[in-house]
Amino acid sequence: MRALVAGATGFIGTALCERLLSDGVQVRALVRDVRRTRDLRAEELELHEGDVLSPDTLDGAGEGVDIAYYLVHSMGRGADPGDFEQRELRAAEAFAHMCTREGVARVVYVGGLGDAPGSKHLRSRRGTALALERHGPPLTYFRAGMVVGPGSESYRTLRHLVARLPFMIAPRWLSTPTQPIDIDDVVAYLAAAPSVEGSAGREIQIGSPDVLPYGAMLDRMAIALGKRPRPKLPVPLLTPWLSSLWIGLVTPVDTAVARPLIEGLSTETVVTDPSGAALFDVKPIGFDASLRKAVAAERRTARAPAPPVAR
Repeated sequence: MRALVAGATGFIGTALCERLLSDGVQVRALVRDVRRTRDLRAEELELHEGDVLSPDTLDGAGEGVDIAYYLVHSMGRGADPGDFEQRELRAAEAFAHMCTREGVARVVYVGGLGDAPGSKHLRSRRGTALALERHGPPLTYFRAGMVVGPGSESYRTLRHLVARLPFMIAPRWLSTPTQPIDIDDVVAYLAAAPSVEGSAGREIQIGSPDVLPYGAMLDRMAIALGKRPRPKLPVPLLTPWLSSLWIGLVTPVDTAVARPLIEGLSTETVVTDPSGAALFDVKPIGFDASLRKAVAAERRTARAPAPPVAR
């Protein structure tokens, strides 16, 4: 089997490429810049340099491909961060048309949970799925909440808030329920999709066994780091927009990325239909175990020697 992974240098894409290669799948990685593949096993991949916002560069990306994974998003990209909805729509349409034209059998996409999305970020995820479904091959549409792992922007936000602040401000959105999921469990679903025949042409909602508010996730992050949960100062009038500016000041997360993520926290992101996930032989781990795994991975990376500098 040959798989195309669009967004291969991203958080989920890198982990998926690693898993597919380990499973003996031939992988073609669609990347905007071949120089940004240092976290991939590039010598074992076929690389196609192209940009989903430049349709002409996609020619040939889908040739001979059985399944294409679309793991691209446009948050924080471009001069105007507010126009990412239109960028995502154009990109999804270009990718879907290419897949149809070049005979790709199926497309797999990861969007967000939330039945009544109140943010541009979550609405754009839904719009992307609709564009892929309308213009491309049969779509397997995975929907997930926060994906937990060392490279996740949501995880990094949690970690740095707990590590850097002696107390937390507590806006209303800290009480919104969400259902996070570990990165390895997401990848397990994605890798299994080609062999689960009933997953073609349908939505698959995935999550860990735990549903909890963002405030509780902050407390559990503190425990995973060996710290006491931080006291919280209620600030009910702090809007998601102001919260994103605050997070941009106290964490290394780009404000252009933090804003749509935080705005999405006003929407419940929980699994409401588990029937799709029941098709898969995947048993997601709990949030606490996922945090411990992510923190341990970060610490191993921090202890690893730096690579030699080329001369």
